[in-house]
Amino acid sequence: MTTRRAVVTGASSGIGEATARALRSRGWDVVAVARRADRLEKLEAEIGAVAFAADLTSDADVEALAEFLSDSGPVHSLVHIAGGARGADRVEDGRAEDWQWMFDVNVLSSQRLVAALLPQLRHAAGESGHADALFVTSTAAQTAYAGGAGYNAAKAGEAMLAHALRLELNGEPIRVIEIAPGMVHTEEFTANRLGDKVAAERVYEGVEAPLTAEDVADVIAYALDAPGHVNLDLVTMRPVAQSAQHLLARGPLRPRGEGGLT
Repeated sequence: MTTRRAVVTGASSGIGEATARALRSRGWDVVAVARRADRLEKLEAEIGAVAFAADLTSDADVEALAEFLSDSGPVHSLVHIAGGARGADRVEDGRAEDWQWMFDVNVLSSQRLVAALLPQLRHAAGESGHADALFVTSTAAQTAYAGGAGYNAAKAGEAMLAHALRLELNGEPIRVIEIAPGMVHTEEFTANRLGDKVAAERVYEGVEAPLTAEDVADVIAYALDAPGHVNLDLVTMRPVAQSAQHLLARGPLRPRGEGGLT
């Protein structure tokens, strides 16, 4: 039986790194992709993933990645996690350069990767029975919130790309999977978005057990390891404390009744 190989983007930190670790622990070969070569090299040394430094907003870098993959083995799964948010401004106060960056790293990077790697996914599907294109979007793709319009729009765009791709690939043994997490506490995402680590920590203050990168990675690994005829079109996952995008409990979770909620 051929070992399956996944390309995991955003692998230098957060959900991407956790996913690379989870897949390696399950016996997958992993090509870990991100901009920061030093972090990838450390990950390579720790878990045996193959590091490939690339900026996914660069056509040349994506072409180089595709060439490397073609020369080094099959691609059974594209796991696209790289992305990000900038700012929490109202629409009227938004900076066009921030919105452009969010569209580029979330939507256009997805299109570049699909265009570059779909031939290799098709080849792997023909050889092994199926292949996967998995996108990590966000609950921000599903529900707007004040101060989130730029990220809402970018992640909704990425989600629509995945939905359209699934329709376009109808009749082919290629699964298109979308994982949409809610609140995830990682080391960089919110700090990068707000530009302030103290402000970032306040976002999670008092929230009992927000999701972790490992939680999301576990769901991703489950989706990829499911039988090849099973497609998890969309998995929306949130911490229990976050009942909806706008409804977040701060403080301990406890049942109603004696000693609990009233």
